[in-house]
Amino acid sequence: MSGGREGADAKRRRLAAELRRLRDLSGMSGRELSRRIGISQSKVSRIESGATLPTLPEVTAWSEAVDAPAETREWLVATTEGVFTEVRTWRTSLRNKPHLQGEVRAREAGARLSCSFQPSVVPGLLQTAEYSRRVFSLFREVPYTEEEIAAAVAGRLDRQLILYEEGKRFEFLITEAALRWRPGPARLLAAQLDRVASLSTLENVRVGLIPYRAQAVTFVSHGFVIYGGPDDDAPFVTVEAIHAKLTVNDPEDVELYRNRWSLLQQMAIFGDEARAFLTDLRAEVQAGE
Repeated sequence: MSGGREGADAKRRRLAAELRRLRDLSGMSGRELSRRIGISQSKVSRIESGATLPTLPEVTAWSEAVDAPAETREWLVATTEGVFTEVRTWRTSLRNKPHLQGEVRAREAGARLSCSFQPSVVPGLLQTAEYSRRVFSLFREVPYTEEEIAAAVAGRLDRQLILYEEGKRFEFLITEAALRWRPGPARLLAAQLDRVASLSTLENVRVGLIPYRAQAVTFVSHGFVIYGGPDDDAPFVTVEAIHAKLTVNDPEDVELYRNRWSLLQQMAIFGDEARAFLTDLRAEVQAGE
């Protein structure tokens, strides 16, 4: 099998095709393979169609069951690992498109539950238009033109309509440092704090704030979003680094983020206590204007 710098989607398709090819060569039915590796026949079909990603243990068991050659087994393992953690640079992601809000909206639309942690900035779904405009104007990796900033802000505001959809749940954990970060004048931040407080009253939105005074039980140096709950078929995590966006699909790695989310929740305040905190912080921001 050959390597190459192909995208995660292409790797996923090649992985599915190769697993199907190996089963066909072995003369084994999908039913027999499912029995041997301990998964359902329907999952075998979903894996071969590319609809479901197999786990690394499943790929290993699959290759053993069909007696794949050693070189092929190595390729299967490397390809599976590559698909489970996708890295896309901002330069590549933004090539020939003004912004990525449509992609993010599609991820949010496909998940019944989204859990977002932000240590340095208010999450996009909670941002006011002016706050969002300032955030995009500070993006240096692939600088935006004024027209592109306007399009990106419009896309972000369009995304926010999903907050009002029945059947969708959103949880946010935001550090005090993120709430205090000010990309503009004090009035801009005051309006942003009001926006967070207002959205926190929605029945399907839960906002937790992590104040400086909270006793630390863990730490996270970067923001992340978990899409899908524990009972969903294929939950995943996105992580935004300076140079690229990472998408984590491996179930074990997703569980690491769930565990970290649980610890972060222990440090947070919610409900009326959180809204009182925002009110006090807003007063402090205005007093220092």
